[in-house]
Amino acid sequence: MAHAGAPQRVLLKISGNTLAGPGRGPFDEGAIEFIAAELKDARQACPQIAVVVGGGNIIRGARFCPDGPGRISADYAGMLATAINTLVLRDRLGQIGVPVSHYGAFAVAHMVLLYDPGPCIADLEEGKIVLLAGGTGNPLFTTDTAAALRAAEIGADLVLKATRVDGVYSADPEKNPDAELFEHISYREVLKRRLGVMDLTAISFCLERSLPVRVFNYAVEGNIRRAAAGEAVGTLIGSAENGR
Repeated sequence: MAHAGAPQRVLLKISGNTLAGPGRGPFDEGAIEFIAAELKDARQACPQIAVVVGGGNIIRGARFCPDGPGRISADYAGMLATAINTLVLRDRLGQIGVPVSHYGAFAVAHMVLLYDPGPCIADLEEGKIVLLAGGTGNPLFTTDTAAALRAAEIGADLVLKATRVDGVYSADPEKNPDAELFEHISYREVLKRRLGVMDLTAISFCLERSLPVRVFNYAVEGNIRRAAAGEAVGTLIGSAENGR
Protein backbone atom coordinates (compact mmCIF):
# COMPACT_ATOMS: atom_id res chain seq x y z
CA MET A 1 0.00 0.00 0.00
CA ALA A 2 1.34 3.45 -0.91
CA HIS A 3 2.28 5.73 1.98
CA ALA A 4 1.72 9.47 2.34
CA GLY A 5 4.01 11.49 0.10
CA ALA A 6 4.77 8.51 -2.14
CA PRO A 7 5.08 9.11 -5.88
CA GLN A 8 1.83 8.58 -7.74
CA ARG A 9 3.39 7.84 -11.13
CA VAL A 10 6.83 6.36 -11.77
CA LEU A 11 8.83 5.31 -14.81
CA LEU A 12 10.91 2.19 -14.24
CA LYS A 13 13.84 1.39 -16.52
CA ILE A 14 14.92 -2.25 -16.59
CA SER A 15 17.60 -3.72 -18.82
CA GLY A 16 16.95 -6.61 -21.15
CA ASN A 17 19.39 -8.61 -19.05
CA THR A 18 16.89 -8.69 -16.18
CA LEU A 19 14.99 -11.23 -18.30
CA ALA A 20 18.05 -13.34 -19.06
CA GLY A 21 19.08 -14.79 -15.73
CA PRO A 22 22.41 -16.57 -15.24
CA GLY A 23 22.26 -18.69 -18.42
CA ARG A 24 23.64 -17.90 -21.86
CA GLY A 25 20.32 -17.57 -23.66
CA PRO A 26 18.35 -14.34 -24.02
CA PHE A 27 15.56 -15.50 -21.69
CA ASP A 28 15.29 -17.35 -18.41
CA GLU A 29 11.90 -18.45 -17.11
CA GLY A 30 12.88 -17.82 -13.51
CA ALA A 31 14.12 -14.31 -14.27
CA ILE A 32 10.96 -13.40 -16.19
CA GLU A 33 8.77 -14.80 -13.43
CA PHE A 34 10.70 -12.83 -10.81
CA ILE A 35 10.40 -9.49 -12.62
CA ALA A 36 6.69 -10.00 -13.31
CA ALA A 37 6.01 -10.87 -9.67
CA GLU A 38 8.01 -7.86 -8.48
CA LEU A 39 6.02 -5.56 -10.77
CA LYS A 40 2.76 -7.03 -9.52
CA ASP A 41 3.88 -6.34 -5.95
CA ALA A 42 5.05 -2.81 -6.81
CA ARG A 43 1.64 -1.98 -8.25
CA GLN A 44 0.24 -2.22 -4.72
CA ALA A 45 2.65 0.51 -3.59
CA CYS A 46 2.39 2.88 -6.55
CA PRO A 47 -0.83 3.13 -8.56
CA GLN A 48 0.78 4.12 -11.87
CA ILE A 49 3.87 2.38 -13.23
CA ALA A 50 5.33 2.63 -16.72
CA VAL A 51 8.26 0.42 -17.70
CA VAL A 52 10.92 1.02 -20.35
CA VAL A 53 12.65 -2.24 -21.24
CA GLY A 54 16.11 -2.51 -22.80
CA GLY A 55 17.20 -5.07 -25.37
CA GLY A 56 20.71 -6.00 -24.27
CA ASN A 57 19.89 -9.64 -23.62
CA ILE A 58 19.33 -10.02 -27.39
CA ILE A 59 21.49 -7.34 -28.98
CA ARG A 60 23.08 -4.12 -27.78
CA GLY A 61 23.83 -1.91 -30.78
CA ALA A 62 26.67 0.05 -29.16
CA ARG A 63 28.56 -3.14 -28.37
CA PHE A 64 27.66 -5.12 -31.48
CA CYS A 65 28.84 -2.36 -33.80
CA PRO A 66 30.27 0.60 -31.84
CA ASP A 67 31.56 2.58 -34.85
CA GLY A 68 30.91 3.13 -38.52
CA PRO A 69 27.74 3.09 -40.64
CA GLY A 70 26.75 -0.33 -39.33
CA ARG A 71 26.02 1.21 -35.94
CA ILE A 72 22.74 2.68 -37.20
CA SER A 73 21.42 -0.70 -38.33
CA ALA A 74 22.66 -2.29 -35.11
CA ASP A 75 20.73 0.27 -33.07
CA TYR A 76 17.55 -0.42 -35.04
CA ALA A 77 18.07 -4.12 -34.35
CA GLY A 78 18.36 -3.24 -30.67
CA MET A 79 15.06 -1.37 -30.83
CA LEU A 80 13.40 -4.47 -32.27
CA ALA A 81 14.91 -6.47 -29.41
CA THR A 82 13.17 -4.22 -26.90
CA ALA A 83 9.85 -4.94 -28.62
CA ILE A 84 10.47 -8.67 -28.23
CA ASN A 85 11.28 -8.23 -24.55
CA THR A 86 8.14 -6.23 -23.83
CA LEU A 87 6.01 -8.87 -25.59
CA VAL A 88 7.55 -11.56 -23.38
CA LEU A 89 7.01 -9.50 -20.23
CA ARG A 90 3.48 -8.50 -21.22
CA ASP A 91 2.53 -12.14 -21.68
CA ARG A 92 3.84 -13.12 -18.25
CA LEU A 93 2.15 -10.18 -16.52
CA GLY A 94 -1.13 -11.14 -18.15
CA GLN A 95 -0.73 -14.72 -16.95
CA ILE A 96 -0.49 -13.59 -13.32
CA GLY A 97 -3.49 -11.28 -13.59
CA VAL A 98 -1.81 -7.89 -13.96
CA PRO A 99 -3.61 -5.45 -16.30
CA VAL A 100 -1.07 -4.28 -18.84
CA SER A 101 -0.80 -2.26 -22.05
CA HIS A 102 2.04 -2.11 -24.53
CA TYR A 103 3.29 0.80 -26.62
CA GLY A 104 6.33 1.29 -28.82
CA ALA A 105 8.21 4.11 -30.50
CA PHE A 106 7.16 2.24 -33.66
CA ALA A 107 4.04 0.16 -34.13
CA VAL A 108 4.13 -3.59 -34.73
CA ALA A 109 0.89 -4.77 -36.35
CA HIS A 110 -1.31 -6.83 -34.00
CA MET A 111 1.32 -6.65 -31.25
CA VAL A 112 2.50 -3.15 -30.27
CA LEU A 113 0.55 0.11 -30.38
CA LEU A 114 2.30 3.28 -31.52
CA TYR A 115 3.29 5.30 -28.45
CA ASP A 116 1.20 8.36 -27.69
CA PRO A 117 1.39 10.08 -24.28
CA GLY A 118 -2.38 10.61 -24.06
CA PRO A 119 -3.54 6.98 -24.28
CA CYS A 120 -0.52 5.94 -22.23
CA ILE A 121 -1.52 8.27 -19.38
CA ALA A 122 -5.14 7.10 -19.63
CA ASP A 123 -4.01 3.49 -19.22
CA LEU A 124 -1.87 4.42 -16.22
CA GLU A 125 -4.84 6.17 -14.61
CA GLU A 126 -6.86 2.98 -15.11
CA GLY A 127 -4.26 1.10 -13.10
CA LYS A 128 -2.55 -0.70 -15.95
CA ILE A 129 1.18 -1.27 -16.01
CA VAL A 130 2.34 0.32 -19.26
CA LEU A 131 5.25 -1.28 -21.11
CA LEU A 132 7.22 0.95 -23.48
CA ALA A 133 9.36 -0.50 -26.27
CA GLY A 134 11.55 0.86 -29.03
CA GLY A 135 13.65 3.33 -27.05
CA THR A 136 13.25 6.85 -28.42
CA GLY A 137 12.70 5.45 -31.91
CA ASN A 138 16.01 6.94 -33.02
CA PRO A 139 19.46 5.36 -33.29
CA LEU A 140 22.40 6.56 -31.15
CA PHE A 141 20.19 7.10 -28.09
CA THR A 142 20.12 4.66 -25.19
CA THR A 143 17.05 3.27 -23.46
CA ASP A 144 18.18 5.27 -20.39
CA THR A 145 17.56 8.41 -22.42
CA ALA A 146 14.27 6.94 -23.63
CA ALA A 147 13.26 6.39 -20.00
CA ALA A 148 14.00 10.02 -19.10
CA LEU A 149 12.13 11.27 -22.16
CA ARG A 150 9.06 9.10 -21.58
CA ALA A 151 9.02 10.01 -17.89
CA ALA A 152 8.82 13.69 -18.78
CA GLU A 153 6.15 13.08 -21.43
CA ILE A 154 3.84 11.14 -19.10
CA GLY A 155 4.44 13.42 -16.11
CA ALA A 156 6.16 10.86 -13.89
CA ASP A 157 7.17 11.95 -10.41
CA LEU A 158 10.26 9.75 -10.35
CA VAL A 159 12.51 7.72 -12.63
CA LEU A 160 13.58 4.34 -11.25
CA LYS A 161 16.76 2.82 -12.69
CA ALA A 162 17.00 -0.89 -11.89
CA THR A 163 20.58 -2.17 -11.82
CA ARG A 164 22.54 -5.16 -10.50
CA VAL A 165 24.35 -3.04 -7.89
CA ASP A 166 22.93 -1.34 -4.79
CA GLY A 167 23.04 2.21 -6.13
CA VAL A 168 25.50 4.86 -7.28
CA TYR A 169 29.07 4.33 -6.09
CA SER A 170 32.17 6.51 -6.21
CA ALA A 171 33.76 3.82 -8.41
CA ASP A 172 32.75 0.49 -9.92
CA PRO A 173 32.01 -1.67 -6.85
CA GLU A 174 32.60 -4.84 -8.86
CA LYS A 175 36.19 -3.71 -9.43
CA ASN A 176 36.88 -1.61 -6.34
CA PRO A 177 35.70 -3.05 -3.00
CA ASP A 178 36.40 0.30 -1.30
CA ALA A 179 33.95 2.21 -3.50
CA GLU A 180 31.57 4.44 -1.53
CA LEU A 181 27.81 4.04 -1.93
CA PHE A 182 25.99 7.38 -2.09
CA GLU A 183 22.60 7.75 -0.40
CA HIS A 184 21.99 10.98 -2.33
CA ILE A 185 23.99 12.66 -5.06
CA SER A 186 23.32 15.67 -7.28
CA TYR A 187 22.89 15.46 -11.04
CA ARG A 188 25.90 17.73 -11.50
CA GLU A 189 28.12 15.53 -9.35
CA VAL A 190 27.17 12.47 -11.42
CA LEU A 191 28.01 14.41 -14.59
CA LYS A 192 31.24 15.83 -13.15
CA ARG A 193 32.48 12.42 -12.02
CA ARG A 194 31.09 10.74 -15.14
CA LEU A 195 29.61 7.99 -13.00
CA GLY A 196 28.42 5.33 -15.40
CA VAL A 197 25.37 3.99 -13.59
CA MET A 198 23.11 5.79 -16.07
CA ASP A 199 23.66 7.35 -19.47
CA LEU A 200 24.90 10.92 -19.02
CA THR A 201 22.52 12.26 -21.67
CA ALA A 202 19.66 10.91 -19.57
CA ILE A 203 21.07 12.52 -16.41
CA SER A 204 21.41 15.88 -18.21
CA PHE A 205 17.81 15.61 -19.41
CA CYS A 206 16.60 14.90 -15.85
CA LEU A 207 18.69 17.80 -14.50
CA GLU A 208 17.05 20.23 -16.92
CA ARG A 209 13.59 19.09 -15.79
CA SER A 210 14.34 18.54 -12.07
CA LEU A 211 13.21 14.93 -12.49
CA PRO A 212 14.66 12.80 -9.67
CA VAL A 213 16.19 9.39 -10.40
CA ARG A 214 16.47 6.53 -7.93
CA VAL A 215 19.08 3.88 -8.72
CA PHE A 216 18.71 0.56 -6.90
CA ASN A 217 19.34 -3.18 -7.01
CA TYR A 218 16.33 -4.83 -8.63
CA ALA A 219 17.52 -8.36 -7.73
CA VAL A 220 16.73 -7.87 -4.02
CA GLU A 221 13.19 -9.12 -3.51
CA GLY A 222 10.82 -6.24 -2.76
CA ASN A 223 13.17 -3.50 -3.92
CA ILE A 224 11.07 -2.51 -6.94
CA ARG A 225 8.08 -2.06 -4.62
CA ARG A 226 10.16 -0.10 -2.11
CA ALA A 227 11.55 2.19 -4.81
CA ALA A 228 8.10 2.72 -6.36
CA ALA A 229 6.72 3.61 -2.92
CA GLY A 230 9.35 6.33 -2.55
CA GLU A 231 11.35 4.54 0.12
CA ALA A 232 15.06 5.33 0.57
CA VAL A 233 16.45 2.30 -1.24
CA GLY A 234 19.64 2.66 -3.26
CA THR A 235 20.70 6.16 -4.35
CA LEU A 236 18.60 9.20 -5.13
CA ILE A 237 20.00 11.44 -7.90
CA GLY A 238 18.54 14.91 -7.80
CA SER A 239 18.66 18.36 -6.26
CA ALA A 240 19.10 19.05 -2.56
CA GLU A 241 15.31 19.43 -2.30
CA ASN A 242 14.81 15.92 -3.74
CA GLY A 243 17.00 14.46 -1.00
CA ARG A 244 15.02 15.90 1.90
